[in-house]
Amino acid sequence: MKVFEGNLDGKDCTIGIVVSKFNELVTSQLLAGAEETLRQLGTTAEQIQLVRVPGAFELPLAAKVLAQSQKVDAVICLGAVIRGETAHFEYISEHASHGIGSVALETGIPVIFGVLTTNTVDQAMERSGPSKRNKGADAARTAIEMISLLKQLHQANVRPSGFLR
Repeated sequence: MKVFEGNLDGKDCTIGIVVSKFNELVTSQLLAGAEETLRQLGTTAEQIQLVRVPGAFELPLAAKVLAQSQKVDAVICLGAVIRGETAHFEYISEHASHGIGSVALETGIPVIFGVLTTNTVDQAMERSGPSKRNKGADAARTAIEMISLLKQLHQANVRPSGFLR
């Protein structure tokens, strides 16, 4: 049986990061976790393109532009949507999650969902802090692993034509 599995070697990976400015106290920590993890995995600052968008609603469009640019191997989307007293939480969360997933499927580039959807600010802070639970760090590891996995599949011709550069 032939098994394909990605690795965590990021030295030859170019990464786009799209981060929401809304809930910046949280998203800045997600970004710090992602950047630190990418450095630990061998990706240099020169290999990272950072795009700041107003909020989580805007993440999918910016991710699509980066993914279609063919200048990145993966895009990490970072944001925080915290439940309030209205249905706004559901609309934004649903749009961000479906949009980010659609970009990956449309472009063939890994687009990683690093958007927190929490009930409270405390929950968001817990998942974005410097602990091992930082979801920005998780998103960075996922991006590197998916790049490696898709390159292996590409080399084995296990892919549709035009998939991954």
